[in-house]
Amino acid sequence: MRYSFSDRISSLQPSAIREILKVTQLPGVISFSAGNPAPETFPKDELAEISSEIFKNEFAAALQYGISEGFGPLRELMKSRLSGKYGIGREYDDLIIVSGGQQGMDLACKVLLNEGDTLICENPSFIGSLNAFRSYSLNLVGVPVDADGMDMDALESALSAHPETKLIYTIPAFQNPTGAYMSLERRHKILELAQKFDVIILEDSPYFELQYSGEMLPTLKSLDTEGRVIYVGSFSKIVSPGIRVGLACAHRDIISKMTVAKQVSDVHSNLFFQMAIARFFERYDVDAHIAKCRDIYRKKRDAMTDAIGRHFGGLADFTPPSGGLFLWCDLPAGYDAAEFCSLCSRRKVVGVPGSAFLVDEREISGGFRLNFSLPSFGQIEEGITIMGECLKEFIGAGR
Repeated sequence: MRYSFSDRISSLQPSAIREILKVTQLPGVISFSAGNPAPETFPKDELAEISSEIFKNEFAAALQYGISEGFGPLRELMKSRLSGKYGIGREYDDLIIVSGGQQGMDLACKVLLNEGDTLICENPSFIGSLNAFRSYSLNLVGVPVDADGMDMDALESALSAHPETKLIYTIPAFQNPTGAYMSLERRHKILELAQKFDVIILEDSPYFELQYSGEMLPTLKSLDTEGRVIYVGSFSKIVSPGIRVGLACAHRDIISKMTVAKQVSDVHSNLFFQMAIARFFERYDVDAHIAKCRDIYRKKRDAMTDAIGRHFGGLADFTPPSGGLFLWCDLPAGYDAAEFCSLCSRRKVVGVPGSAFLVDEREISGGFRLNFSLPSFGQIEEGITIMGECLKEFIGAGR
């Protein structure tokens, strides 16, 4: 039988990273490709204790249907934590629990954008969000990123060229894939431009608490005084990605529509894990747990940057990130990182070429992303050693 797929899906390609992950399952492969947190950061003992209690004493509630907005105690805990600790949320805002940050992005698109609407995003950007945007047949406009985040002059030019823009998507803190940290000046500027052009900002913030050095800057949502920012957070990087629980905070009118959209998507997020997270935040020192995660990732970042300094021979530029899970490298002008990553994969070391994160996937990129959170210290040293050898072969062959 011949199948005819919807216009929304027929043009979508499989996630390049998900395809790369298939290679990483082969024996002996060292993967720098995933966005996975380190398993040693998972609070397994605490969750085991909590889970046992829930199944013993509250199994009926945990295994029953829940409300689409999310488990009440978890919502109130998150409202209190985000507001009290980070200044996120005002009197007109509300909060919904979603099935991972990915669903937050999808629901925002579903309730605000029509086919053909213009969305401006960082270029490169998170592939999961890009594919969500593509699934709605949006007009995607990319804006360059440097170490201080989205280029504001380029953003203003893009908005001037596309005054019909409905949404700006950004990852201000330790951007995926580049690790960039948006400066305070640019945070104020993006809000100023959003007001000038009457655009909503979608702030994707799964990494902002994983900061290893420097001053923690306010989120865009905490600086927002007009209800113009939709803030999407996740428990994936500070508790576990497998639980698929995140949150979105925005003006109550937006959250109300996201709730309706969620009802026709998955009804509600995993109720058992919502209850477990609520107990974890009630019972344990979550900030101490996050500090432990930061310490682990800081050491792994340092191990990778040290190894790159010793083995890359200055043939690729990089800036050590001050937080998050990723490190971005740039090859010299004229070199294709997809070809370089292919060479490395033949030596069983896997990174992700920058083209996977571009608005136009056909465009050649000289950048590639490395993840340091998941591999062991031994794998980091061995893998970067091999990549350095491949780099010398690759650059030498191109001269």
